[in-house]
Amino acid sequence: MEDWTQTLGAGPLLAIAAAAVALILFLVIKVRLHAFLVLIIVSLLTAIATGIPTDKVVTTLVNGFGSTLGSVALLIGLGAIIGRLVESSGGARVVADKMVAIFGEKRAAFALGLTSLILGFPIFFDAGLVVMLPIIFAVARRMGGKNLLLYGITGAAAFSVMHVFLPPHPGPVSASEFFGANLGIVLLVGIVVAVPTWYLSGYLWAKFINKRVPLMVPALFGAKDDDQPQNPPQVGTVVLVLLLPLVLIFMNTGLGALASVGTVDKNAQWVKTLTLIGTSPVALLITALVALLVLGKFRGETGSALEKLVDGTLGTVASVILITGAGGMFGGVLRASGIGDALAATLDGWGMPVIFAAYVIAVVLRVAQGSATVALVTTAGLLAPAVTAGGFGAVDLAAITLAAAAGSVFASHVNDSGFWLVGRLMDMDVKTTLKTWTVQQALESVIGFVIVLAIYFMF
Repeated sequence: MEDWTQTLGAGPLLAIAAAAVALILFLVIKVRLHAFLVLIIVSLLTAIATGIPTDKVVTTLVNGFGSTLGSVALLIGLGAIIGRLVESSGGARVVADKMVAIFGEKRAAFALGLTSLILGFPIFFDAGLVVMLPIIFAVARRMGGKNLLLYGITGAAAFSVMHVFLPPHPGPVSASEFFGANLGIVLLVGIVVAVPTWYLSGYLWAKFINKRVPLMVPALFGAKDDDQPQNPPQVGTVVLVLLLPLVLIFMNTGLGALASVGTVDKNAQWVKTLTLIGTSPVALLITALVALLVLGKFRGETGSALEKLVDGTLGTVASVILITGAGGMFGGVLRASGIGDALAATLDGWGMPVIFAAYVIAVVLRVAQGSATVALVTTAGLLAPAVTAGGFGAVDLAAITLAAAAGSVFASHVNDSGFWLVGRLMDMDVKTTLKTWTVQQALESVIGFVIVLAIYFMF
């Protein structure tokens, strides 16, 4: 909205945002109004309260909703189809049995977390989680069923740390560009940060909270326990299907890295074609088509049965997609109101050491407006002049980049579309999601920052 300037300061805007969050929690938890409706209502009221021009209110809401759906709807929809085929074919169960046989019951959750870390390296958080959940849920059911958080949070946290700390995910890549950090060093330091952060804030937290909040493993994508066929696929077949998007997306990022150093010509048609194939939506589309053949058609399923399965899957995830989009709408309204700019201007004068400023600014922006990527990119843009003028070494630059990344994941709550995605996929109400996922994200942020600080001062 180039023709409108926000006149409210950071204080009033923060007060409005806090009141909006409180209203969402009240309407969802106490009134029991559906989250989709609540998010639309509160987004509308917040837009009006923050002074967004009346003729721009609906446009702002629709843009926030549409931009979120544009990035997640395809990934969730295609990922759900792949996940449902893995589940309905019996593939999730055979993989679960194999994993338990190899790693044992006590180490099954840990093994699933490590698997999710590997899959989460190139695959975005939401798509990776949707694809992996059938395996996670199958193992959890085999271990008794009342252990959703042990397996679900362990896996989700693994995808989260990879998305937050490691290139080629957009947040750390963008921050690296702003700060002039070497992407390879950011990747290496990011791995050192991500793995122990996942173990402490993901796996150990999941073990802790699972004992205090035991939850049954829900049905996923409309699946039922009696859906399992008599001719499940081989474990190797299922693993190859799950690895296919990993390979395709790696092809995209690998060619991008080679093009950046001049090894290949980025304008060559073959490079453009393979890069297109390796983009997340196209890679998942190809994987979904392969899964329809390998896990469906080649096992004797008819075309009409597969059509009904896909139709039923999309129907069950429609609510997840719409609520996720509405969560993005609320966050979009907060961003359009100028709260991020107002906060950034206020925080810029605090005079903290750069690495602490990177973390604190990202935390405040994350909690205020919801989007981790926006918090990270805004922080990087704000601090880029100070970082450039600071004469930092390569490891220091990587640490500052990752400090901002750690801050950007702090305490996911109702203004974050990811909060609604995790809560709905795991069939948790808002209160439970706050107690489990929001706390996990806060722990992930703090622990990650502590490790980054240790690296910063050691080198």
